[in-house]
Amino acid sequence: MPGKGKLETRAVTAEEAAAFSVGQASRLSPSQSEKLETGATPVLPLLGTATHDVFLNEAACWQNVPEEVWDYTIGGYQVIKKWLSYREHALLGRPLTPDEAREVTHMARRIAALILLQPELDKNYQAVKAATVAL
Repeated sequence: MPGKGKLETRAVTAEEAAAFSVGQASRLSPSQSEKLETGATPVLPLLGTATHDVFLNEAACWQNVPEEVWDYTIGGYQVIKKWLSYREHALLGRPLTPDEAREVTHMARRIAALILLQPELDKNYQAVKAATVAL
């Protein structure tokens, strides 16, 4: 398995927390009890109160990757960490391309969307499960 890379964990700043408020969160459609007074989904409880800065090298990093996004696993593996581990310079023999670096950002956004949709998906699953007829 390739190296660990550099990851700095820190608390979400007030500015970062504000960025997670109304604009992005209002695209979801949670139940009324889960909405804030502004009509937005409470995003931080779903994404976590800590955040990570994931370093590509000494000069560049992806900042403010929410802890739940970084920790998101499929098949027992952290998705972003695993993707990056197979694209280390030592394995590829070259640095990441700009497109590959952008893909990490896109991947983090897609994972965040899945995490934010999870309460609605769980609620829908329970409703379907309750409505099934045993044969």
